[in-house]
Amino acid sequence: MAKTFTRIGKDIVVAVKAGGPDPETNSRLRAVIQNAKTANMPKDNVERAIKRATSKDEGDYKEIVYEGYGPYGIAIVVECTTDNSIRTVANVRSYFTRSGGSLGTTGSLDFLFERKSIFKIKEKEGLDIEELELELIDFGADDIGQDEDDVIIYGEFESYGSIQKYLEDNDFEIISSEFERIPTDPKSLNEEQEAEIEKLLNKFHDDDDVQNVFHNMK
Repeated sequence: MAKTFTRIGKDIVVAVKAGGPDPETNSRLRAVIQNAKTANMPKDNVERAIKRATSKDEGDYKEIVYEGYGPYGIAIVVECTTDNSIRTVANVRSYFTRSGGSLGTTGSLDFLFERKSIFKIKEKEGLDIEELELELIDFGADDIGQDEDDVIIYGEFESYGSIQKYLEDNDFEIISSEFERIPTDPKSLNEEQEAEIEKLLNKFHDDDDVQNVFHNMK
């Protein structure tokens, strides 16, 4: 939970610096605040993060993506938010190298992943899922599914803003929203190999500069 709160806190700082501290006029900040609520992040923590982001003393965080291969040819994409890129790249490179993998160049793994924007919303009473899907196609959505009482919407990466606006304009309760990299050709490993990859993935997740990690292990 502490790691989750740290990650969301950085997302808030980046969102505020990009679009200002007012959620009413900053759609990215609205989305992050909603994610914070879903993660049960205390309101005081959210307000402190917003206040910190507007301070002149707050460092300038940068969003950086690192790509590489772990053992057994597993492709790994590491999304980071950092105020010290030299430290971050050194750490990320060491995790790859010590596991027998290697850090690649930016964009080298794009062909192995499909970027998607994903929204989870509360299902309204009497909602027709098929009708909603037909409407959202015009806004960039390409698939809708259900998870108990929630509705999951998958859309193109570039359509995040238009889908968010449609949902807000039509009074849907957005539980959470995020970007995901979905592997186009997942690779199967045996149990021992999977454990080795999981050990590497945990190293990334334990690093405070790392926000998200994606891979193509099935």
